[in-house]
Amino acid sequence: MIYLNNAASSFPKPSEVLEAQAAALAAAPESQHRSNAADGGTDATALCRERLAFLLGTSRPERIFFCSGATHALNLLLGGLPQQYSCAVVTATEHNSVLRPLSNSPVFAGRIAIVPCDNAGRVHPAAFEEALRAAAERWGPGVAVVNHCSNVTGAIQDAAALAQAARSHGFLFLLDAAQSAGSVPLRLDGWGVDMLAFTGHKALLGPAGTGGFFVRDGLRLRPLIYGGTGTDSDKLTYGPDEQAPLEAGTQNTPGIAGLLAGVEYALAHPDAGKSLRDELKKELDSIPGVRTYGPETGAGAVLSFNIDGLSPSDAGYILRNEFDIVVRTGLHCSPLIHDAIGAGPRGTVRASFSGLNTPADVRALVQAVRQMSKSPAL
Repeated sequence: MIYLNNAASSFPKPSEVLEAQAAALAAAPESQHRSNAADGGTDATALCRERLAFLLGTSRPERIFFCSGATHALNLLLGGLPQQYSCAVVTATEHNSVLRPLSNSPVFAGRIAIVPCDNAGRVHPAAFEEALRAAAERWGPGVAVVNHCSNVTGAIQDAAALAQAARSHGFLFLLDAAQSAGSVPLRLDGWGVDMLAFTGHKALLGPAGTGGFFVRDGLRLRPLIYGGTGTDSDKLTYGPDEQAPLEAGTQNTPGIAGLLAGVEYALAHPDAGKSLRDELKKELDSIPGVRTYGPETGAGAVLSFNIDGLSPSDAGYILRNEFDIVVRTGLHCSPLIHDAIGAGPRGTVRASFSGLNTPADVRALVQAVRQMSKSPAL
């Protein structure tokens, strides 16, 4: 099997990840919010924060919090905003893990502006700033949410410029790094990002059920989940000027141990499949009847395409059952971008790479698509 669905969840995992998670399960549990593990060893949770801080480009590892993944993180961040931030500016590239929390929240009802993207999935800073200006004049301050790397086209947004635009209009800036963390360089401190959501099971090569978020120092969020934290156990309520803990309950420490190993692997292999994506685009663009979507180069490790005469679902079925190649088909939980890139309403076939894919995987997919493009329509 050739696995090219890493934008959904990476596979295979590096052996280091499997071994680290197994070792954590076999060891005595760590004491949460303590400096050392129960056996006197290194606290993998604290070390994972430090390595993530390095990868994300922030000097504040204590501002990184763990949860089950990017969807969980985005819900916590959007649901915990201070009350004065009651409108949202988002882009047409957003995933449903942003669009659905906002669309189903009474706080943001009727107060969501969507910035279009071009046919490669790029959001232009001028259009983004104009949407911010109009939203600020109409509704006041809010939150701007940007999908850093499109899970459909691989387009990477100019986070620094978009964050600056958000700040200039009094908006908080939330970066969805579900696809970029581990694959695309991040500079949270340099860009002035207020919040970021990441997941562990994609480009970070960690286990499913791991991920988290970053919140800049000084920004107080309202937790959506309260419970045991291992600290201040006699305190039941928190005052308006206090930050209640943003991690409650027992953390997934074996998963975090696996995530730490994945982060270390991602740091040691920074390309993470982007060069394979560019090679695939060049090859597919040479095949008559095949259309690709996204920038020529400089994108994340994701490429969408379609084959004339075949629906995305049919193409995916043939690839899996005739060529043993796993891809993803459809709208990829990002419903708004497809009209902009000309792939609506059925979506695309998506191939996505990790650092464990090889040029041979690209060659196999290209050969399969060449054969399929000559087949009669289904």
